[in-house]
Amino acid sequence: MPIPEDVTGYEIDKDVQQELQSLPKGLAEDVAKNLVMVAKLIDEDPEQAYAYSRIALRLASRVAAVREAAGFAAYANQKYSEALAEFRAARRMTGSVDLWPVMADCERGLGRPEKALEMAGAPEVHKLDKAGQVEMRLVAAGARRDLDQLDAAIVTLQSPELASNSVQPWTARLRYAYADALLVAGREDEAREWFAKAVESDKDGSTDASDRLAELDGVEFVDAMGDDGDDEGSAEPVAPAAADEADGAEDVDGVDDVDGRDKD
Repeated sequence: MPIPEDVTGYEIDKDVQQELQSLPKGLAEDVAKNLVMVAKLIDEDPEQAYAYSRIALRLASRVAAVREAAGFAAYANQKYSEALAEFRAARRMTGSVDLWPVMADCERGLGRPEKALEMAGAPEVHKLDKAGQVEMRLVAAGARRDLDQLDAAIVTLQSPELASNSVQPWTARLRYAYADALLVAGREDEAREWFAKAVESDKDGSTDASDRLAELDGVEFVDAMGDDGDDEGSAEPVAPAAADEADGAEDVDGVDDVDGRDKD
């Protein structure tokens, strides 16, 4: 597959570059470029990212970073069995527990929430850093919801990280997941409060919390000019009385448990 001329391979993380030093120089450069393409495309074009990951895997299957990248590319395409196999291979090579939460989420994707919950209670979780432990909590709550254990899902998300006023990289997603679980459980007032808190902490737009909050308030956004207007990008809120006529229902659960997967 073609790789843009401006991709050098040096864009990847220094630790990955060091891993690739075990390969011949020309091969290492080719693998690095394909890994760069995986990283660039995995969100906007996961199918293309997957294709590049397969090339890297064919070239250097004994490199842990390559197996990990192939796992995430498969995961982004909902190929959960394949992703789990790659993550397991990477873990065997490195001995790291960092992939434990996404491995558990693959179990959810394969229809095995009980296995995900078993992993959430495993000793490996205690070896995760704070971000990994939060991800594991999100996965466990998702598994509870898979089993229709809504109250247990809510309790699972109640944690010091949720209650903290300090905004961390995981804060918006954790608050969003909690708000969504409350809403599904019929606790709309509490859900609105937590969607608002998610909006406050979501500086980079990683969730659709603002849309969910507007929906709860009976506000939807439509094109101000309509089909005949010149300014198609402008929008204005629709009053609650008119909202029923607006198109486009919101998704019930927009939270990504781990690296992009919307399971619930």
